[in-house]
Amino acid sequence: MTWWIWILIGLACVVLELMTPGGVIMLFFGVAGLVVGILVAVGLGGPVWFQVLAFSVLSVVSLLTLRGPILRRMKASAQTLEIDTLVGKEVVLLTDLAAGGVGKAELRGTAWEARTTLTEPLKKGARCLVERVDGLCLWVRVAAGAEADSRQEGEPR
Repeated sequence: MTWWIWILIGLACVVLELMTPGGVIMLFFGVAGLVVGILVAVGLGGPVWFQVLAFSVLSVVSLLTLRGPILRRMKASAQTLEIDTLVGKEVVLLTDLAAGGVGKAELRGTAWEARTTLTEPLKKGARCLVERVDGLCLWVRVAAGAEADSRQEGEPR
């Protein structure tokens, strides 16, 4: 076969790999096609049966030896890019929050549903910390140093 057919086969496999999610299989066939295309272009390709054999061997050997390490590296880098947690972040209450009740709180410019397990009600504007996240609901507690500010007016201090 001519060199450009192998290059097209290699490019088609690489494009197919880019269009399919996460398997990392066709990449090896694409690289093998490109390598065989280059070998044929420089005159080292030999007869067609040798080109097909070289393509097959390069594809399978690289797939068996390199796929595992590539997938492990991809998985490791995905874990390091994990979205930061909201636990411990400070929120401001947008509504009064009754003891054990539900209200609204602002975090990073967005209104969230807020709940508390505290036995004291919290007033609007109180600064709280996120204890845990349950779906789209933030479980909050009073931030350190803000206890006095969070009591309802008229409560003893």
